[in-house]
Amino acid sequence: MVLRINDTIPNLTVPTDHGEISLHDWVGDSWAIIFSHPKDFTPVCTTEFGAVAQLGNEWAKRNTKVLGVSVDGVEDHKKWKVDIESVGGAKPNFAIVADAGLEMAKAFDMLPAEYVLPDGRTPADSATVRSVFIIGPDKQVKLMMTYPMTVGRNFAEILRALDGLQMSAKGVATPADWTVGEDVIVPPAVSTEDAEVKFGSVKTVLPYLRYVSAPS
Repeated sequence: MVLRINDTIPNLTVPTDHGEISLHDWVGDSWAIIFSHPKDFTPVCTTEFGAVAQLGNEWAKRNTKVLGVSVDGVEDHKKWKVDIESVGGAKPNFAIVADAGLEMAKAFDMLPAEYVLPDGRTPADSATVRSVFIIGPDKQVKLMMTYPMTVGRNFAEILRALDGLQMSAKGVATPADWTVGEDVIVPPAVSTEDAEVKFGSVKTVLPYLRYVSAPS
């Protein structure tokens, strides 16, 4: 089954370098970001995991947990984290799933269901295991991104997207390039009168494009 936005994530129990976790219990009442990569000890992904480690305080401010996913094993994850900390300059305190059997990759539609990893595989054999999922406290998928192996993910943008999702949970939408503190958009389904009651003054640019101050 293809996983889509607003689907509930599968409640898998998976091994990680922090021990076994159940995904729904792990998310709990938090937001969550699940990000996967094709292989430990690869250059682009080492810089990415370093970037995630650097943002540790930012994830915490947003009540957000992060979880890496790799088809390598737990012991490789533990060794790789030494390199990640060296490159990123911050300790990677998040867990990394050891998805050697591709259970999570298949359940999250990161790979074709029939895919089998060969012995002596290279990163190219699991190239499509390179995705980002933002999960809400309701355990539903709020955003998905998939990247090629050669383009490093922009975690500043993922952080910005998380801010936008958390803002939109308050009943508004965010415009292009929105960042925290800027005005937000009134959804078309909300009348101007109701928006004024709920959000205060409404600035109408077009009949269908109306701005209000971001709710706190």
